[in-house]
Amino acid sequence: MARTPSVMIPLGKKAPGFTLYDTVSGNNLSLQKLKGTTGTVIMFICNHCPFVKHVNAQLVQLGNDYKNKGVSFIAISSNDVAGYPQDGPEQMKLVAEELKYPFPYLYDATQDVAKAYQAACTPDFFIFDGNLSLAYRGQLDDSRPGNEKPVTGADIRNALDHLVAGKPVPEDQKPSIGCNIKWRES
Repeated sequence: MARTPSVMIPLGKKAPGFTLYDTVSGNNLSLQKLKGTTGTVIMFICNHCPFVKHVNAQLVQLGNDYKNKGVSFIAISSNDVAGYPQDGPEQMKLVAEELKYPFPYLYDATQDVAKAYQAACTPDFFIFDGNLSLAYRGQLDDSRPGNEKPVTGADIRNALDHLVAGKPVPEDQKPSIGCNIKWRES
């Protein structure tokens, strides 16, 4: 298991726009259509990564806990499916349905969206405010596979609670750690 940290891009950066295929609905969905009024959580995840599998239940819980608070969640998989076929759109749909994702699971076939966000690992989290300005980037919490710490979503919950309360999100943020995004060979 490679341990790749997220890139801590500057806070305040505007969310790059996109339109991607939603593997569950079969529709193309845009950031503008999906964004929340209070905040938008964009998560780069995939099916096979043990770091993502470790937190999947908490991602579902977070999505359910904040969906009525003006916060939308968007999951994106950008992995190279030639090398990792288990991360392909058909398998993404199966995982989303099995785990009952309360958010769309989008497929970034070109990997352009991951590059625009400078996503580096799975899971990689970006939280934007109601104006789509970056308020948080980093880890879900301190739990990792094998470290015996409970998966609580504490760091993401703290950031979202600040946004919901109309307060600035604390800038002391830790990078996420996970498997590297599987880039296509040029």
